[in-house]
Amino acid sequence: MTLVTHRQLPPSAKDAAMARASGEVLSQFVQQRGSLRLHFREADLDQPMELPAGAVSLLLEILEAMAAGRGVTLIPEHEELTTVQAADALNVSRPFLIKLLEQNVLPHRKVGRHRRVRMEDVMAYKAKIDREREAILDQLTREAQELRMGY
Repeated sequence: MTLVTHRQLPPSAKDAAMARASGEVLSQFVQQRGSLRLHFREADLDQPMELPAGAVSLLLEILEAMAAGRGVTLIPEHEELTTVQAADALNVSRPFLIKLLEQNVLPHRKVGRHRRVRMEDVMAYKAKIDREREAILDQLTREAQELRMGY
C-alpha cells in the first residue's frame, strides 16, 4: 500500500527560528480565517497567488509545530492506514489498537489477512476519546473544588 503522506522530521534550530518568524508575519495577515492573497517576487518570477482558508490555517499550524521544534506528518483524511500507522496516530500500542478493532470500537476492513483503518475514522475516534477525557477531568476538578482541595 502506498500512503500519500508528507513527513517533516523535527526542524533544526535555524529552521525552527525561521518557522517562528514566518508564522508571526503570516498571522498578522490572517484575520477572519479567510483566504490569503500572496505575491511572489523571486528572480525573474512575479506571480500572485491566493491560498484557500483551509490551507492558510494548516500552514499556520505547521509553522507553530516547527517553531516548537516538533516534526509534522500530513495524512489525507481518505487514506487507509495500517494498524501500525493507526496506532502511531493514536499514540497507543498496536495490540491495544487490535483490541479496539476486534471489539468494533473502531471501524476497519480486511485486505487479505491485514486490517486497514481509515484516517478519518482514527481522527473521529481520537476526538471522541479526547472529549470523554476532558469531561472526566472537568468532573474531577469540580469534585476537588467541592472538597476544597485547592483547585
